[in-house]
Amino acid sequence: MSVIELHEVVKHYRAGEDLVRAVDGVSLTVASGEFVALYGPSGSGKTTLLLLAAGLIAPDAGVVRFDGRDVSALPAKNRALYRRRDVGFVFQSFFLMPGGTALDNAAVKLISDGWSMNDAHRAARPWLERVGLGERMGHRPAQLSMGERQRVAIARALVNEPGVLLTDEPTGNLDSARSRETLGLLRDICHERDIPALLVTHDPQATAFVDRVHTLRDGHLSAGLDADMRVVSG
Repeated sequence: MSVIELHEVVKHYRAGEDLVRAVDGVSLTVASGEFVALYGPSGSGKTTLLLLAAGLIAPDAGVVRFDGRDVSALPAKNRALYRRRDVGFVFQSFFLMPGGTALDNAAVKLISDGWSMNDAHRAARPWLERVGLGERMGHRPAQLSMGERQRVAIARALVNEPGVLLTDEPTGNLDSARSRETLGLLRDICHERDIPALLVTHDPQATAFVDRVHTLRDGHLSAGLDADMRVVSG
């Protein structure tokens, strides 16, 4: 049973003479099997919150915990291990290797963790099949549609069987039909694997697929959609 917790987390940035309060005292818990959406306008701090949960950046104050471990206090080497072994991260930009096949891209996290190429490929194949790319493993990104590239990125995030899934605008480059497919796939994997999953999104379709919705605005978190988001999504 995995749990990701953020407690009174703060992350501020300097932009010239201005102080940007990207995340300003946010507390959030996502338990095993929960698929939680995080809404908010551009610049509201959503991606910053996701990066904090992933251990990619450190908070100025507050605590990020995974399964009781204080991720924010780990040495850099241990945070890297946390990201590589415990976190599945789906980026908005797919960041696929253009010269590698779908199989190479799905396996890359394991290879970077010291697995042999053969073992990493063996582990990645079932995940590519799970996301519907069993017949496309030998194709390179340029030969794949946007939706297929996103599915490779999802397989790559899940290949290490992570304890938490973090996704940043995974439907941002997809049409409506592909967005529904991707959201359904992420929901099903979250529930099947019984892992916590946090989805950063602008997609109003997401409310039909997630267990909870929160809005982040000006660094502050609130439950549900705020009035502006209800207008957009309604």
